[in-house]
Amino acid sequence: QLQASGGGLVQAGGSLRLSCAAPGFTRDYYAIGWFRQAPGKEREWVSCINRGDDKTYYTDSVKGRFAMSRENAENTVSLQMNGLKPEDTAVYYCAAVIAGYRRPCAGYEYKYWGQGTQVTVSS
Repeated sequence: QLQASGGGLVQAGGSLRLSCAAPGFTRDYYAIGWFRQAPGKEREWVSCINRGDDKTYYTDSVKGRFAMSRENAENTVSLQMNGLKPEDTAVYYCAAVIAGYRRPCAGYEYKYWGQGTQVTVSS
C-alpha cells in the first residue's frame, strides 16, 4: 500500500513537503509518480522518478518549484513543493508502476495507488 501524507493549508508562496510511504515498492523495480486532482477537474500527472537512476520528470506548471526524491532505507518518496500557488490546490496522490530500467517514468499507466493528501493554497 502506498500512503501519501504531508498535505495542509499554506499561503501562496509557501512550501510543503509531501511524503509517500511505499513499502515493498522498491527502486529496484518501481517508478513512483505524483498526481493531483483539483475539484471538478481530471486527475493530472505532476512528477515521477525513474527506476534505476532516480531521474525525475515534472509537468511544466511545477518545473522549478517542485522537487521529487527518494529516501533510501524506508522506500519513501518525497515531493518538496516551493512557491506554491492557489492553482496547486488539489488532492495529491502517489502511485507506483513496475518500470523498465532507466526508462522514462512519465509515459506509464500507473497501477498501484494510495490514498491522497489534501493541499490547499490560499491567495
